Amino acid sequence: MIPSNPIDPAVPLVAERPYSDAWYAALCRQLGETACRQLGFYAIPQDLLLSVVIPVFNEETTLRTLVERVCTVPIQKEIVLVDDCSRDRSGENLREIERQWAGDPENRIVVVSHEINRGKGAALRTGFARTTGNIVLVQDADLEYDPAEYPRLLQPIIEGRADVVYGSRFLGGHAHRVLYFWHDLGNKLLTSLSNCFTNLNLTDMETCYKVFTRPVIDDILPALRQDRFGFEPEVTAKIARRGYRIFETSVSYSGRTYEQGKKIGWRDGAWALWCIVRYGIAD
Repeated sequence: MIPSNPIDPAVPLVAERPYSDAWYAALCRQLGETACRQLGFYAIPQDLLLSVVIPVFNEETTLRTLVERVCTVPIQKEIVLVDDCSRDRSGENLREIERQWAGDPENRIVVVSHEINRGKGAALRTGFARTTGNIVLVQDADLEYDPAEYPRLLQPIIEGRADVVYGSRFLGGHAHRVLYFWHDLGNKLLTSLSNCFTNLNLTDMETCYKVFTRPVIDDILPALRQDRFGFEPEVTAKIARRGYRIFETSVSYSGRTYEQGKKIGWRDGAWALWCIVRYGIAD
């Protein structure tokens, strides 16, 4: 029996696990299927395994909080954390996280370490190779992106409409921290140039949130080469060339300052330009 809502007894609470078939059926009975679809409510298959790949480099101040937020998302997950030779206490934190979540059936923690610093793209390749889930999602180790938005990112794939989903910071509809004008302009210029080569109409090629089906990861992983932030234009060009169905959905963004640990700089932007042209022409 569904308990009464203490705020409004006329509106019953839904007691089932969020995004389960029973949860969705109960909401459809209360709100109607059309309203549920408009609100973004849907059922996630019980046997789905989401692989979350998190590259880590000097993120001791945010790492534990981020992993806790990922773990609380009500989806069965394997969380692959790749320590890219951090120089702070990130490695110790990862060992503590591994012990803390050991045996949790909803969150299988996998920790991998690089002996030398190789860059985000290299860490992602290492992480992708360790995943076994039906869907693979990229998550940064800072707190700029909110794991609570996973269900919205997964929906186009689970419903069979998409092979790849990008979480766009520029589509609107969610809160954004106001920060650097030139970063914003640079992101939009890189996205526009990337679109010229890929013939896509993305709004945010440089976003962290990229979600792939298992077949897409298995296809593109052997072709990935970029070790640093060149991963973003490279992977975009390669999925576009292969004709995968790509969706975008809006996400919130709480950007951090350089004092808080932001790492990307103008050199990475210049290299991204080279990668856009290089991989826009050929694999």
